[in-house]
Amino acid sequence: MVRKKQIEPLKKDLSIYPIGVAAKLLGVHPRTLRIYEDEGLIKPERAGNRRLYSTNDITWVGCLRKLIHDDGISIPGIRKLLRYATCYEISDCPRDVHCNCDAVVDRAIPRSLRVAGDLAEEKKAKERDVAAKKEHQDIDERENGSNRKVR
Repeated sequence: MVRKKQIEPLKKDLSIYPIGVAAKLLGVHPRTLRIYEDEGLIKPERAGNRRLYSTNDITWVGCLRKLIHDDGISIPGIRKLLRYATCYEISDCPRDVHCNCDAVVDRAIPRSLRVAGDLAEEKKAKERDVAAKKEHQDIDERENGSNRKVR
């Protein structure tokens, strides 16, 4: 008897697209993706010397392109803004969009009080902020009856 293996859909954070495929999906030159990586805006997974992009990476690059071309924000400007706010705060995503987006980028520095320059204190503050954000999202899920899981 042959057992049929259950096929599951791909996870959005699974890095499977090489740079050429990712570039074609986005309608950009592969050099553009390398520039975004050099600027620290994306960090594709590496397999040897090959860059592999996930669906979330591709979604995020699409948002980046909108910020750069439609909103007129420079790459250094986006990089600086990401230190203080999440991607959906910068791009003014509607709540129903950012609450269901798996590609959310949050590189914001800790917002809790901390001793400036003390890396250990900054790490603890970031952990407190992440815990507070998770608690806030859990409350939102209970209020809205959402099934979205918090990462």
